[in-house]
Amino acid sequence: MTHFVLAGDIGGTKTRLSLYDEAKGPGFPLEQETFASKDYDSLTEIIEAYLSQKAVNIRIASFGVAGPVMNGQVSTTNLPWSLTEASLQPVVNHAPVYLLNDLMAAAQAIPFLTDGDVHTLNPGRPDAQGAIGLIAPGTGLGEAFLTWHGDRYQAHSSEGGHCSFAPLDQTQLQLLNFLFPRFGHVSYERVCSGNGIINLFNYWKYAQNVAVPQKLADELAAAPDPNPVLFRAALEDHVSIATNTLALFMEILASEAANLALKVMASGGIYLGGGIPPRLIDWIDAEHFMRAFSAKGRFTDWLATTPVHIITKPETALFGAACFAFEQLKKG
Repeated sequence: MTHFVLAGDIGGTKTRLSLYDEAKGPGFPLEQETFASKDYDSLTEIIEAYLSQKAVNIRIASFGVAGPVMNGQVSTTNLPWSLTEASLQPVVNHAPVYLLNDLMAAAQAIPFLTDGDVHTLNPGRPDAQGAIGLIAPGTGLGEAFLTWHGDRYQAHSSEGGHCSFAPLDQTQLQLLNFLFPRFGHVSYERVCSGNGIINLFNYWKYAQNVAVPQKLADELAAAPDPNPVLFRAALEDHVSIATNTLALFMEILASEAANLALKVMASGGIYLGGGIPPRLIDWIDAEHFMRAFSAKGRFTDWLATTPVHIITKPETALFGAACFAFEQLKKG
């Protein structure tokens, strides 16, 4: 009988599930499907919908989830779900289930990425066994890191995206002053994520009085998600308030990526993941990004040698969750 691995990437916007033949490995996804997370009351419902027309024997299941996983359970950050490994086992025929922080799942994939899976902003001088940092602006802002353990990398989860935002210059200081009365605590996720981009736009609009063309205002009012509208206005129409928004976003991302590099001494490199950086590759100026990245006083020279890559491989967290599951099978 053929046995299958079930892997998933559980995000605030989308949930992706895929099966993998146990004999073939994580590089060969089968019957991948995407679900709108908010259309369902639980992950169990999504798994049931996915498996309903599939007669498969699940050997093991692994899910990357947007939220802090502790002792096999998690309350998702951007969804009203509470998940436990034990509660998910019945829907996969009582196979072992593993819940991973979604960024830890994505980090699992990094050692298996090829040159074709990344876009390099700074080649740097990588340490073959040095720590690696991952920062991923998507719906929220995720962070994770890897350390070398004898013969392989081990991934570690983090909630660094919820650390307090630290301004890099006067513009960012004014941004903090603008947002603080609204949120009380201004985390990096508030200013460096899909949910946070509108906060940057509102800063330029209300605090700096940058004009909003009527066409853009109408499109934003009608859009369920403002980000595609703002991206198009910046990348195609070159509207000032939109280009200002993306420029500020990238400077903040560069600064927080450098913070992560310093915290874990990421001599193995920093990887930018999530859904946003790959969409902006043609717009990002590597030299400008690295100036913001390396602007850390006495560690400027060291940061300039740190490799920085954008992950372009689709569904990295899903691939990483599958890699983790296959590693568990190897352990027996």
